[in-house]
Amino acid sequence: MCGIVGYVGYKPVLDILLDGLEQLEYRGYDSSGIAVQCQDKVKVYKAVGKLKNLREELSPHAYEISKSTTGIGHIRWATHGAPTVVNAHPHTCNCGKLVVVHNGIIENYKELKLNLETKGCKFVSQTDTETVAHLVAQKYEITKNLTEAVKLATKEIEGAYALAIMHSDEPNKLVVTKRNAPLVIGVANNEFYAASDIPAFIKHTNRAIYLSDNQVATMTANTLKIEDIDGNIIEPKIEILPWEPVALSKMGYKHFMLKEIHEQPDVIRNILVDKLHSSELPIILDEVKLTKETLKDLNRIQIIACGTSLHAAFIGKYIIESFCAIPVDVEASSEYIYRKTVTDSHTLVIGVSQSGETADTLTAVKQSKERGSHILIITNRPDSAMAREADSLLSVNAGIEVSVAATKSYIAQLTSFYLLALYMAEIKGTMKPDILENLKHEMLVLPQKIEQILANKDNIRDCARKYSGTRDFIYIARGINYPTALEGALKLKEISYINATGYPAGELKHGPIAMLDETMPVLSILMKGCVYDKILSNSEEAKARNARMIALTNSSDKKLDDLFDFIIRVPEVDELLSPIIAIVPLQLIAYYIAEFLGKDVDQPRNLAKSVTVE
Repeated sequence: MCGIVGYVGYKPVLDILLDGLEQLEYRGYDSSGIAVQCQDKVKVYKAVGKLKNLREELSPHAYEISKSTTGIGHIRWATHGAPTVVNAHPHTCNCGKLVVVHNGIIENYKELKLNLETKGCKFVSQTDTETVAHLVAQKYEITKNLTEAVKLATKEIEGAYALAIMHSDEPNKLVVTKRNAPLVIGVANNEFYAASDIPAFIKHTNRAIYLSDNQVATMTANTLKIEDIDGNIIEPKIEILPWEPVALSKMGYKHFMLKEIHEQPDVIRNILVDKLHSSELPIILDEVKLTKETLKDLNRIQIIACGTSLHAAFIGKYIIESFCAIPVDVEASSEYIYRKTVTDSHTLVIGVSQSGETADTLTAVKQSKERGSHILIITNRPDSAMAREADSLLSVNAGIEVSVAATKSYIAQLTSFYLLALYMAEIKGTMKPDILENLKHEMLVLPQKIEQILANKDNIRDCARKYSGTRDFIYIARGINYPTALEGALKLKEISYINATGYPAGELKHGPIAMLDETMPVLSILMKGCVYDKILSNSEEAKARNARMIALTNSSDKKLDDLFDFIIRVPEVDELLSPIIAIVPLQLIAYYIAEFLGKDVDQPRNLAKSVTVE
């Protein structure tokens, strides 16, 4: 989703935009740009790479735009089209009068583009965003009113978006709107800000308005009007922001958990930004000190973790063994520290912890370090006690996670495991180059695919509503997604208190099948790949016992329609990367069921965010 900044007021806009973009750099980006209103023209400046490149681009023009008091800015993570100046935001219509910045994904951009091309629009970029510029410009020719043009255009747009738009025929005016993407308005005296996140303007004002989906805000230096898409006036609710860290704000979401689920595309981007630049280039892990000689001397890897981190570790085991041909053991830290473990200088020990302070895992790490093992820590807190024990460090960069139920930190841990496994495979030479390149390419587009899921949550919410009255729940999967079933069940248990259990699907007939009847929901994770037919067969066995069947799948197989009572479909993805996609609907199912049941989503009973006692 990258980062948007907008300003209209009486102050010089240039420094406001650049400083705001700098505050949003944590979101990850590979290009940047701004557009400013200069008398009767809109001027656009873009650059590839870091903001310093944009500053250099702007330097010769600083004087001519120094008096501008209206503008928009953007940092972009490339999805549609490579990170080039042409593809960077802002984007304009063909006449250059209208300019737009956009976060999110326009799902029907291909259809819109074809239609716009038949009407004479000429596209210069590879982005989905350019369709918005042309579409709104066409509506403006009809309405001669920017706000009305935006409302008409967004009725035709499908997907997720936050938009900030200017037009040179309506100077010193900024129109913003959103759907399934964050956008907040900062309110000050005779000036307004718009941004993807509060850090972009918190130093200027602590008053904010969180736009709801499909609301359109029109701002000038001394006026603000908010309407719904049909033109009904919305009375804005101004919130006073605390001056504490911005992560402690819900950003307009009902719960921190829902906010953090929606942050996951940007979390992945933030992890990848300086580690995976393209599918053709090697992965860069500066703080991982595993050389070819070190890896050659290893005869085993042990991964130790607790809770959600343990489920990430199981997937880590699967991919490291698959990619690197090194045997991997996974064990709960609480068990590991109370038995005689066999580790030595030929063992790589990986400790996984969101907080980096988990007592059991910290103890296990220290025990292994005393025996001479190389210690690699995967954590969200590079300043933690566990990180200080590390020989190698992988910081997951998920930001502060407020909700007790781990969501974005789990996705971050998975992403880090994939980077580590691919990194080791590159060093060892254990994977074919074409397979490596394909997996790296798939990783780069994962955020976009998760955004597609988040932009189409209605079906998931309907599923949660239908099954929110159950007392028990079973999740089944095979292969790499068995840990996904465990994590999905854990999320449901944690926040709804429903008795949920994850099983390897092949184990159903070895006992759990006795529990199946018309009261028992069974959720099958059927991702296309080597075990698809097997899990389909296991699902048929459950259906034969009258279980209430739910499918989570990326398959369009028509056989599923008769077998399952409810189907949740996700985007296509390589089976090896499917756990990152599959977990998002399971997080949302748990969230919505807990919400329907009236549970305290962010603070479930008996649980704490960081477990610092054994």
